[in-house]
Amino acid sequence: MSSVSERRGVCGFYIPNMAVLNFFQRPMDLGLAEDHFSRPVGSFVASDIEQLKQTIEECKRLILELPEHSERQKDTVVKLIHLRLKLQELKDPEEDEPNLRVLLEHRFSKEKSKSVKQTCDKCSAIIWGLIQTWYTCTGCYYRCHSKCMNLITKPCVRSKVSHQSEYELNICPEIGLDRQDYRCAECRSPISLRGVPSEARQCDYTGQYYCGSCHWNDAAIVPARVIHNWEFEPRKVCRSSLRYLALMISRPVLKLKEVNPLLFNFVEELVEIRKLRQDILLMKPYFLTCKEAMEARLLLQLQDRQHFVENDDMYSLQDLIDISTGRLSCSLTEIHTVFAKHIKLDCERCQAKGFVCELCKEGDILFPFDSHTSVCQECSAVFHRDCYYDNSTTCPRCARLTERKHEPLDP
Repeated sequence: MSSVSERRGVCGFYIPNMAVLNFFQRPMDLGLAEDHFSRPVGSFVASDIEQLKQTIEECKRLILELPEHSERQKDTVVKLIHLRLKLQELKDPEEDEPNLRVLLEHRFSKEKSKSVKQTCDKCSAIIWGLIQTWYTCTGCYYRCHSKCMNLITKPCVRSKVSHQSEYELNICPEIGLDRQDYRCAECRSPISLRGVPSEARQCDYTGQYYCGSCHWNDAAIVPARVIHNWEFEPRKVCRSSLRYLALMISRPVLKLKEVNPLLFNFVEELVEIRKLRQDILLMKPYFLTCKEAMEARLLLQLQDRQHFVENDDMYSLQDLIDISTGRLSCSLTEIHTVFAKHIKLDCERCQAKGFVCELCKEGDILFPFDSHTSVCQECSAVFHRDCYYDNSTTCPRCARLTERKHEPLDP
């Protein structure tokens, strides 16, 4: 390398190494001919890394000397970025990182995406996929740098969903920052309401306080506010609550009749949905014994809400959200119409299982899900509603069945 005196001009300004100048005076290669992100054949030795560092330093000095906003300066900046990416790749080779890692019930899978920008759930810093290795938990979608893996202290939320599938049904059950010893409820770092050393942020779901790394001011619909106040405004929750609510949103764990039965008196849409679900449960036996219905797989129209064909009192948070927007009423009414059309019009076998009102013996064939009928709770016989309530006698079918039981057996 030339001496310092040889590299300074008459006025004392620094003159870049001619080899570096010649290198950048050539038509700038922006990575089209050379793939700067591919793994080189073989391995770089230490001298290659040192030479790359030296080239980067020369490139940085050249950027400062070139005219600002010139094309050559812009091309040199692009080349500097490529050189830094190559250096980072040599320092942190991907082959050293396993594809799957298990930690605190998390099942971390190494991500291959290089273009999507994510944020690390542990350190809150940006994950640069081009130069950094990162993982995502396949259970709770927790994302973090490879270097942050050993710092994780929170178990996978998916395990909590599997073992404890229930919501906190008290609205923001605050216990006070002093009960938390002025520490984050998750990572136990010091926090305070004054923001020294870290701001205390309250989670509206758990009622506890968290630091800025564990609480990013994300918003989510809180189940307790929906059940008690029919309120769907998103509230600020911590990261772990956000993931838990996201995993639980489709699980039918809310029994409204037990938690808040008065809600049906104030929300008409809930009454409508409950009636549609009761009708579908009455239609289910027809489909289970109908060959055409089984071949058409009619019940699969409710595969996203399987609990609708199992009971009429369990709801998921997503069900309540869709009820409030009117989406569930439209879709369920359409399915109810398809089911009723099959039983009453399209299928002769299902039609044959209808009832004739034994009280008036008039009118069309009746089905238990018809809006103008009543069903005997003892024998499941179907009558016109007006006939059933106007008649003071017992159910004719029940009387007939009782009489048969008392008939003497033939010798």
